[in-house]
Amino acid sequence: MTSVQKSLGNEQARFNMIEQQIRTWEVLDPNVLQLLHKVPREHFVPEAYQGLAFADIEIPLIDGQSMLSPKLEARILQSLAIKPSDQVLHIGTGSGYFTALLANMAAHVYSVEINAELSAAAAYKLAEHDIHNVTIELGNGIDGLKAHQPYDVIVLTGSSPVEPLNLRDQLAIGGSLFVVLGSAPAMEATLITRVSETGFNKQVIFETCLPELANAPQGNTFSF
Repeated sequence: MTSVQKSLGNEQARFNMIEQQIRTWEVLDPNVLQLLHKVPREHFVPEAYQGLAFADIEIPLIDGQSMLSPKLEARILQSLAIKPSDQVLHIGTGSGYFTALLANMAAHVYSVEINAELSAAAAYKLAEHDIHNVTIELGNGIDGLKAHQPYDVIVLTGSSPVEPLNLRDQLAIGGSLFVVLGSAPAMEATLITRVSETGFNKQVIFETCLPELANAPQGNTFSF
């Protein structure tokens, strides 16, 4: 296969992914759809899985981690409605692809990854694609990143049985936290919005199932 044929094949597969997976899962935000056309997902997928770059699956990474499925990435972005002025905290850098999507929407992204190999590879990929409004931090992100708070958006790309304790307090007023809560097979994608210094709204936006983040809390934290 020539490079031209490969490129055309990827463009067709990308189009099919958007039309058949993402639009049909109620993702209709034109900014999100345009972004999925723009950022080349295949460049962030491990070489062994290139043939599945646009498939409706979670693609395995190292250390038990995986890339989110394309439709879930799109649904999260639509739910967050990120603005060009937003400061974003992303917990779970992984391949760097979702970080790249966030960076194309926000002013700056602080992305935390616990695995050194994944962190370095993601930083390389982002630089390769001329994405420079990202700060990659190596470490345990489950408690957030207090150094750069407050954030307009905090997004976890792994699940937690219960809500991590310290993340709400790192939100700016008006800011939103996206986290998938619960245990398999019943998990809820949850959006928590800070409405005042002490007030928060919590909304379940859809059901899904994700691998658990490293060091995720196991006990009850908040009651409503």
